[in-house]
Amino acid sequence: MKFIETRGNDSQPQHPLKVEFSDAILGPIASFGGIYAPESLPDLGLEFLSSHLDSNYKQLAKSLLQAFEIDIEEAVIDEALSLYDKFDDPADPVPLVKYKDDVFVSELYHGPTRAFKDMALQPFGVLLAAMAEKRNENYLILAATSGDTGPAALDTFKNRKRVQVACMYPEGGTSDVQRLQMVTEDADNLKVIGIHGNFDDAQKALKHLLGSKSFKETLKAKDIHLSAANSVNFGRIIFQIIYHIHSYLELVRSNEISLGDPIYIAVPSGNFGNALGCYYAMKMGLPVEKIIISTNNNNVLKGLINNGSYDFRETSLIQTLSPAMDIQKASNVERILFDMFGTERTHELMKQLDEERFYNLTESEHEQIKAVFVADDCNDEETVAYVKQCFNDGYLMDPHTATCIKALETCRDKPLKTVITSTAEWTKFSMTTAEAIGSDAGDSDLDALKNISAKANIPVPAQISALFDMPITQTTLIDKEDIEKTILSFL
Repeated sequence: MKFIETRGNDSQPQHPLKVEFSDAILGPIASFGGIYAPESLPDLGLEFLSSHLDSNYKQLAKSLLQAFEIDIEEAVIDEALSLYDKFDDPADPVPLVKYKDDVFVSELYHGPTRAFKDMALQPFGVLLAAMAEKRNENYLILAATSGDTGPAALDTFKNRKRVQVACMYPEGGTSDVQRLQMVTEDADNLKVIGIHGNFDDAQKALKHLLGSKSFKETLKAKDIHLSAANSVNFGRIIFQIIYHIHSYLELVRSNEISLGDPIYIAVPSGNFGNALGCYYAMKMGLPVEKIIISTNNNNVLKGLINNGSYDFRETSLIQTLSPAMDIQKASNVERILFDMFGTERTHELMKQLDEERFYNLTESEHEQIKAVFVADDCNDEETVAYVKQCFNDGYLMDPHTATCIKALETCRDKPLKTVITSTAEWTKFSMTTAEAIGSDAGDSDLDALKNISAKANIPVPAQISALFDMPITQTTLIDKEDIEKTILSFL
C-alpha cells in the first residue's frame, strides 16, 4: 500500500508522489506542510471480523497490519507486537469492561505509562528503531505532548540505538504525574523540554521544525534524520485502528451484540488521532453507527462537527481538568478532510486555518462530516460530576473519559450498545479524581493517590507510585522561541 500527501505535491525531490509505509514513518511531513494518508484502505468487512472471533489481540493486530501491506519484515512486526506482553495482562492488554447495560469501557491504559498512547507508541518505537538500524541512519524524534504522548514516546525510545528524542511539553499544562513521568527519565538519548506556553505552541514548533529546510540541513551536517512521535505520523495511527475493532469483537464474543450489529463508539478527543483510527476502522467495514466526539471547554471540534465551522479566531486555549484534550488545532482532522474532500480542498482549508485560524465547510461538506460524527462538550464542573456519578455506579473513571458520559446523554438517538474509549487511568489525574469522589486530596498527588486507593479499594500501580521517589533529571524550562536552539544543543 502506498501513502500520499494530504495537500498535494510540491514537485520537490524530497517529496515523491507516493511513498511506502516506512518512508511515511521516517519522514512524516509532506508537501506544503501536509501529512501522509493511505492512498486507499483495505476492505475488510464482516468476513474479516468473523475470521478473528477467536484471535487474541496480537493476532488481530498482525492481520490488520498485513492487510495494509506495509513494507516491514514479519519478524520486526512480531517483535513490535510482543511489547503488548508488557501490559498488565498479556492475554488481554485491552480489557472491555461493562459499565452499564448498554455502555462498555475499552480500557486502553494498561501499558507501562498508564495511557492509551502506549497502544501505538510501544510497537511504533520498535518499528522506527528497526528501520533506522536497517538503513544505517540516525534519527531525531520530535514529540510534543499535552500529557500522555511524551511519557509514552520517552518510554518506548529510551536507550534505543540510532534514536534520540526531544520531547516538548507545556509547563503547567500537564498533571503532576505526567510531568514526573517525563522529568525523571534519565536515558542519555532523551531530552525533555518544558516550554512557557500551551500544547498548541509545542505542536506548532514541532510542525515548524519538521518542515524547516534549514533545521534539516543542520541535522544533515550532523548525520541525523528527522521524524516525529506525534500522531501526525501515520505509524501512530495504524495501531490506533486495531483496538476499535478489538472492542467490537469483544462485544460479539460476550454475546452483547451479533456480528454485523452497529454500535456507537465514543472518544474523548484532543488531537483527533483516536477518532481518526475509529473513522478508518468504520471505512474498512466496522459496523459503527456514529463516532461520538466529546471535548472540554476547548470545543473547536464540536464547532466543526455541529456547525461546519473550525474557528478559534476569538478564543485562546483554556487549561481544564482534562488537560490532554486542551488543544485547539487538532492535526488529524486534516486526514478526515483529505479522505472526504481530496487534496485540493484540503490544501485550501488548511492554508486558511494556518493563516486565518478558521475555515467554513460548504453545506454538502458539513453533511458528510455529520454522517459520521456527532459531538458535545463538557465543562470542568460537569466533568467532576460525571466522575462522581460513575464512581457511585461502581466504576472509577479519569476526567477525560468522563467527558464522554455527557456526550452519550446528548448525542445518541438509537438504543445501540456503546463503547467508550478510556484514554487514561485515574492515577494520572488524582487531584481531580479525589475531589470528584469525595476523597481527601491532601497536599500532593501522592496524598491524593493514596487516599483514592484506600477509598476505592484499588491499588496504585507500582510504576506510578515509584515516580515520587525518583530524582528529577530533566530540568530544562525555556521560552518557545528557544526550542530549536535547545534541541540542537542537546544533539
